[in-house]
Amino acid sequence: MAAHVHEVLLAEPRGFCAGVDRAIEIVERAIRKFGAPIYVRHEIVHNTYVVNDLKAKGAIFIEDLADVPAGATLVFSAHGVPKAVRAEAARRGFQVFDATCPLVTKVHVEVAKLHKEGYDFIMIGHKGHPEVEGTMGQLSEGIHLVEDVADVERVRLRQQERLAVVTQTTLSVDDAAEILAAVKRRFPQVREPKKQDICYATQNRQDAVKVLAPQVDIVIVVGSPTSSNSNRLRELADRLGTPAYMVDDPADLQSAWFEGRPRVGLTAGASAPDILVQQVIERLKALGAAGVRRMPGVEETVHFPLPKGLGDRSMGEAPAA
Repeated sequence: MAAHVHEVLLAEPRGFCAGVDRAIEIVERAIRKFGAPIYVRHEIVHNTYVVNDLKAKGAIFIEDLADVPAGATLVFSAHGVPKAVRAEAARRGFQVFDATCPLVTKVHVEVAKLHKEGYDFIMIGHKGHPEVEGTMGQLSEGIHLVEDVADVERVRLRQQERLAVVTQTTLSVDDAAEILAAVKRRFPQVREPKKQDICYATQNRQDAVKVLAPQVDIVIVVGSPTSSNSNRLRELADRLGTPAYMVDDPADLQSAWFEGRPRVGLTAGASAPDILVQQVIERLKALGAAGVRRMPGVEETVHFPLPKGLGDRSMGEAPAA
């Protein structure tokens, strides 16, 4: 039986956030200004298409600073880095441009400030994710990772009088709230951030899926397997009872998914470029989709300035070196 897609509903907002926009622009401007190659510690953002595009333009992605030659220009990824990495880059004398998302930097600043006041921390996040490693790496001790409610019961603290909680910026809003509630039950005096650490873009994209999923038969999320916020969008649709699949490339779409599911919801993680969304729409049209309807949603106007030395977008092109 052939798959017949009738309609595509586009989630709003979807795709690039301000932090991702800024990170990609930092690498592209550094290449234009200083010439290839520009070294980037870790994938600049977790998207295969973006990383391959920047490789073609002259970016070299590394995990270990020992792989960066003396005198090179180095960019830190949007996820942030531990203090030790920053110190090593300074020691080796690289010219560094920091593409850490300002909303991640906000968490780092909060950790440093409260640490000075004698606080220990519980961090809610995913073990091994570079953002978590960056935030945990702001301190040499006194920060404990919890991934779920069960972890909260297992945490052993050296003191509880001064305790603060921070979170990864790309978590499931609902999961994080559940884990935070468990932290507060066990440690009622815990200090929370003034404004939650989960970023506006993660929240908005999850809210959009909550509106989208009940109106469609299947949800497609454009995003890479390493992208935390993209994975959360797929899980959320699933949890709401709508079958959901994540695709890194339009070729990943399988016509069998759409059999008996004529209304397709489409969204994209914060690191997924719009060109992939457009290519997915073309594939869905080939499967019969007659119309594409954009859902109403929050309009995002957040803009982050570029680091000194690369010029700001509002001033047009950075001058050539």
